[in-house]
Amino acid sequence: MQSVQWGALSTQQQNQVLSRSPLTNDPKLESQVQAIIESVQKDGANALLDLAERFDGAKPAQLLVEVASLTTDISCELKAAINTAISNVKRFHCAQQQQTLAVETMPGVNCELRTEAIESVGLYVPGGSAPLISTVIMLAVPAQIAGCQRIVLATPKLHPAIVYAAKACGVQQILVSGGAGAIAALAYGIDGLNAVDKIYGPGNRFVTMAKTLVSQDVQGAAIDMPAGPSEVLVIADGQANAAFVAADLLSQAEHGPDSQVILVTNSEGTAKSVQEQLALQLAALPRRDIALGALEHSRIIITESIDEAVKVSNRYGPEHLIIQTDNASDIVSQIRAAGSVFVGAYSPESVGDYASGTNHVLPTYGYSKTVSSLSLADFQRRFTVQTLTEEGLLNLADCVETLAAAEGLDAHKNAVTLRKQAILAGRK
Repeated sequence: MQSVQWGALSTQQQNQVLSRSPLTNDPKLESQVQAIIESVQKDGANALLDLAERFDGAKPAQLLVEVASLTTDISCELKAAINTAISNVKRFHCAQQQQTLAVETMPGVNCELRTEAIESVGLYVPGGSAPLISTVIMLAVPAQIAGCQRIVLATPKLHPAIVYAAKACGVQQILVSGGAGAIAALAYGIDGLNAVDKIYGPGNRFVTMAKTLVSQDVQGAAIDMPAGPSEVLVIADGQANAAFVAADLLSQAEHGPDSQVILVTNSEGTAKSVQEQLALQLAALPRRDIALGALEHSRIIITESIDEAVKVSNRYGPEHLIIQTDNASDIVSQIRAAGSVFVGAYSPESVGDYASGTNHVLPTYGYSKTVSSLSLADFQRRFTVQTLTEEGLLNLADCVETLAAAEGLDAHKNAVTLRKQAILAGRK
């Protein structure tokens, strides 16, 4: 990892240091993904099969499967781990359920805010280099709690553990397809698979671009957030455990070569120790080459103070933020942009990825400055209801008539005036 002194950089150089992977800025990406989407719209299942052969080297034996018809054969240990993760994620997301809010804003004027589930949802689970069982849990559990009537999962490979988790979380149908093609199929439908209302889940740059494009099409589908290649930023001081920090950086680097990891520290000694630990731990990683690819465009940033480190983090807006400092809990109140925060030496990002209970689908590319982490609310829509009594309408009539007249919207005014006149006439 390249090491830089933050204070010695110009504003332009600082922006460059905090820039995301150049892999996400390929000018050809949008046209490539658009072509894939159009092929799925035109040729449906045949296009997905061709894409699987082109990108994965083989077509799936079955493109669409009903989860109820599947059986699984995984170890008791893995089943227990999946069940524990599901239990914790359920507990945290069940606590997020909202009750109907009812307010009488003035006598006879009753307003409500209600919540109901999005009817049909599509869950994308990456699986090109590893079966992301945890992502099934993170997406399907809140969909199930929200009460979504139709839950479809798309993933490139039908791994037994993914099937087990999907079955346990209420998924009804699995599309054995990945990448931009799978997103297109979820958004527009193919034979045997109706289009969904909203698409969720992380993915590589092709998936992220596909989600963006279908969300911009009125015939497409809504999406949860821009959730692309994984990233982590660690704030560490001179007392931080260098082995822990290096392990946290590598846990994200191994996701893919387009992932990005950043260490921000006020300690030259910590920076050096982490570099040494990275070399040691990399040697033992089966996914060493993938992690090395990510480290090539990752950084160690040395600041004058932890306060400056926090400012750097807020400027970057990481997907995951890990704070390993003496006063880690105190720093949380200063965080303005992060998808999920992990506080203290014994809170590795891995626990959030799998089983602490929080959701691991998070905004990337700096969108954490304005976009929230996935929650139960993302699987629901909120709508308002108003009910006025005769007295309520009379109480509000003059206000609405005056405002409507000021805007020159006479029909709006008349809708109130006619009712007011009818009420008053009936009282004579």
